[in-house]
Amino acid sequence: IIGVMRSPFVEKFGIPRQPNLVQVESYIEMHAPYNVLDAFEGIEEFSHLWLIWQFHDNKNQQDKEKFRPQVRPPRLGGNKKIGVFATRSMYRPAPIGLSVVQLKEVRKEGNAVRVYVTGSDLLDGTPILDIKPYIHYSDAIVDAQSGYAQTEPVRKQVIWSEEAEFSKQALLKNKQIQQKYVDELEQVLGLDPRPAYQHDDERVYGLSFGTFNIKFSCGETSIIVQQIEL
Repeated sequence: IIGVMRSPFVEKFGIPRQPNLVQVESYIEMHAPYNVLDAFEGIEEFSHLWLIWQFHDNKNQQDKEKFRPQVRPPRLGGNKKIGVFATRSMYRPAPIGLSVVQLKEVRKEGNAVRVYVTGSDLLDGTPILDIKPYIHYSDAIVDAQSGYAQTEPVRKQVIWSEEAEFSKQALLKNKQIQQKYVDELEQVLGLDPRPAYQHDDERVYGLSFGTFNIKFSCGETSIIVQQIEL
């Protein structure tokens, strides 16, 4: 482990199911002895990075004796089974994840070295195993086939209720929240963070995003924010 991710995704619920679906800023806090700027010399010439990381918060981490060859991916509604190696499921023989993110900057802050990125789909506290530059001519295959995930998920319109809008404006006025943070939250909600098998439009859901708690409900084409609070 060379570092740990710090992001506003403080719980699994609401994390985008793929990287770069939302442009939320996060950063990697590098561990010693890797927290030296020399290790990043030349990285600013690359716009994107590969992050290799560990699924560290699985409640039922599998071992060889409990290996499940099939899982239920959310993109197929959470009900249809498919082979684990045909998915990016967190429940796999080796709990390793791979994400492409956009590099913003590498910055030294006191004794800490932080790698700021956007587009991460990592839970806060995720261990980072390695960082590699993204090479566009070999890593991007324009005519690649992506099976059941060939197209991006549909995004829903985010609507603020009168009560939530009042709370949001108060938080903005008192500088307890920045507009950039609100924009990031709307990107997350627009992807409809509910489990794929849940379609209860009457239910009010709770989402923790950074230091904020959000209550929302879902319509066919929209997400309605009911409440936002610290």
